[in-house]
Amino acid sequence: MAQMLLHGVIDASILEADLSVTSDGKLRPTKKQQIENAIGLGPNAGKLYATVDIDKARAARTRMVDPRRSPQWNESFHIYCAHYAAHIIFTVKADNAVGATLIGRAYLPTAGLVAGGEEVDQWLPICDENRQPLEGGDRIHVKLQFTDVAADPKARWGAGVGGPPTYEGVPHTFFKQRPGCRVRLYQDAHIADGFAPRVQLAGGRLYEPRRCWEDVFEAINNARRMVYIAGWSVNARIALVRGPRWSETLGELLKRKAREGVTVLMLVWDDQTSVGLGPIKRDGLMATHDEDTAGYFRGSAVRCVLCPRNPDPDRSYVQDIETKTLFTHHQKTVVVDGGGSTAANAPPRLVSFLGGIDLCDGRYDTQEHPLFRTLGTTHRDDFHQPNFPGASVKKGGPREPWHDIHCRVEGPAAWDVLENFEQRWRKQGDGDNHLVVLDKGWRDREGAEDAESWNVQVFRSIDGGAAAGFPEDPKEAAACGLVSGKDHVIERSIQDAYIHAIRRARDFIYIENQYFLGSSYAWRRDDGVKLEEINALHLIPKELSLKIVSKIEAGERFAVYVVVPMWPEGVPESASVQAILDWQRRTMEMMYKDVALAIQAKGLRADPRDYLTFFCLGNREAPSPGEYTPPERPDPDTDYQRAQQSRRFMIYVHAKMMIVDDEYIIVGSANINQRSMDGGRDTEIAMGAYQPGHLASPDGPARGQVHGFRVALWQEHLGASAAAAAERSGDLLRPSSLACVRRMNQVAEQHWGLYADDAFPGDLPGHLMAYPVGVRDDGELQEEAAVFPDTKAKVVGAKSTVLLPILTT
Repeated sequence: MAQMLLHGVIDASILEADLSVTSDGKLRPTKKQQIENAIGLGPNAGKLYATVDIDKARAARTRMVDPRRSPQWNESFHIYCAHYAAHIIFTVKADNAVGATLIGRAYLPTAGLVAGGEEVDQWLPICDENRQPLEGGDRIHVKLQFTDVAADPKARWGAGVGGPPTYEGVPHTFFKQRPGCRVRLYQDAHIADGFAPRVQLAGGRLYEPRRCWEDVFEAINNARRMVYIAGWSVNARIALVRGPRWSETLGELLKRKAREGVTVLMLVWDDQTSVGLGPIKRDGLMATHDEDTAGYFRGSAVRCVLCPRNPDPDRSYVQDIETKTLFTHHQKTVVVDGGGSTAANAPPRLVSFLGGIDLCDGRYDTQEHPLFRTLGTTHRDDFHQPNFPGASVKKGGPREPWHDIHCRVEGPAAWDVLENFEQRWRKQGDGDNHLVVLDKGWRDREGAEDAESWNVQVFRSIDGGAAAGFPEDPKEAAACGLVSGKDHVIERSIQDAYIHAIRRARDFIYIENQYFLGSSYAWRRDDGVKLEEINALHLIPKELSLKIVSKIEAGERFAVYVVVPMWPEGVPESASVQAILDWQRRTMEMMYKDVALAIQAKGLRADPRDYLTFFCLGNREAPSPGEYTPPERPDPDTDYQRAQQSRRFMIYVHAKMMIVDDEYIIVGSANINQRSMDGGRDTEIAMGAYQPGHLASPDGPARGQVHGFRVALWQEHLGASAAAAAERSGDLLRPSSLACVRRMNQVAEQHWGLYADDAFPGDLPGHLMAYPVGVRDDGELQEEAAVFPDTKAKVVGAKSTVLLPILTT
């Protein structure tokens, strides 16, 4: 049957089923026997649930009900879709502790009523694995209606965030959009003294970059009531402020505030591989130092709780093990009061920080991203280089430079970041104990709407195993944008936020992210991978390519820029890193093929990279006078030795950010992979924000803080000379233009050539580099470089025959 493009929203309801039974009222013997095989393996053994699949891509799942002839679910789902599919498939299963037993599947063709947007209300026959109706006449009652993205008023397809009507934020979410907020955006943990981007904003003002860790230090230092910290990793021994104003360590600061009577609470991810026995096991596989952090604060007034990534209690045994051992608490937040009066009726003036920067070692960096020059000063006691086994400051550089993005939020949305922490504390901390009681009526009273205020909405990936207070009733949960996963409740509003922002985009999208993989249901099927086993199902890459395709079809310009690290952090030849690079290659190729087909169908003579382009960041340093001399050397014939000799290394992109049309920005902890977007895997938090007073209009493009931040990032990456040339030409101000895309690609290719040239002796003039893969006219990727410089690691990665996809997607 022909596949139809379903791009928009499916509103589906699974109401009830009619299952065949024997004369004594039990499920018919063949199925009864299968279910009874599972009895005794768990509290929910044999319970029934149903799923919605768009062909082979799982889209929704009901809660579980007791097995009976006529199970009733009465659950509704709001499903975002960007799929070519022949059927919507409804599957009925019986749960057991190690998986599930298939009862059967019902098939609803997408051609006709569904693709036409008609409402469907049908009893569908349930079929066996050969698509033959079950002998007992089993059937399922469903309702469904598809709304195309261009006809969906809430999607605001291509309309940006400007009105009319007034944009009310992403619908069906736990936290609503909050007006009257203040936002600061941060590039990297610190701003170098020599970095002064001259970006003119509306009204003739200049954009002013702010220093993240100095602001975090000041906010904690000023707190009078509370300091709440949640982190993937928190290192008590780092200094937030360095240089002439070198501060006390983070641990010393928090202990001092606790002694002053401030409530200091910490939720730090408990890495199950760190057990406190020897330095390797104590640090854990991820080197988060969680045991050291807990030990540092033990016996002090700071309450530091190590939180494992616990699953919801109603998940299966296999899912329980997966969640505990494979996934993490990945949020990075700080919430403090504003330091005013501590009287009960005084405004708390909450300040919250969130984004990609952990308060731990290896994160302190500037726009210069040095490799060797700070090893005797700023990074003497903060050397981070996990890509080379045995690397240490004693053996010398290069250190791993760190590029990241964070933000500060004040006003009503800061209270939502607080509520996230409180929900997590109640679930895995100590209930309501120790939480500071605040008058929640101050949430809206702390807003201040003016020409520079922001509308901010907080988003999460999280489930009931990590947060208390989710509604248990399916209808109440659905009203909050929560979805069911058998009997646990999931929030995945970060993915929804990305989808909505992409659908609203008019001119361009700029992304920086540590990972870029997903939409595996749309990958090529002819190279030995069973796509239904990958389950990297989030829609973001496919949404991006469909947006570009729609613009090509309409004869309009559009550009997508994506900055990723050269490879995921770790030994580049390792199986896990190579597997992730393989998934990334498949994602990129899927997108480029979509773009190439659209170009061909339109009869254009264009390069797919005129619309979609991928970059990475890197640096090279010539030796400088007085540079730190290490007392030891790396082992010969290693990546470490080769990188030290060539004096080059990638700048690790750890950011999780998307800018749309210089109007709207998403900043958070979530990567563009299934771990971060799923909701039932890593826990994440993000915010989406814009300034209502600085949106594009017929009078001109957006020229608020989002614009200033984007141009400052590009000036950082391009380097002074290339940025100045782009500024003189005006290209930096027209990111959707073909001239801008080609300029960025040209500069990035020049930088890559200098980076990869073994004979190049000097400093790299800029950090933005073309990602080293070629793109043919048909969208196929081709090797530009077989391996990354100084390594034996394949640029395009390699499929792992050992690691399960759930580990690397």
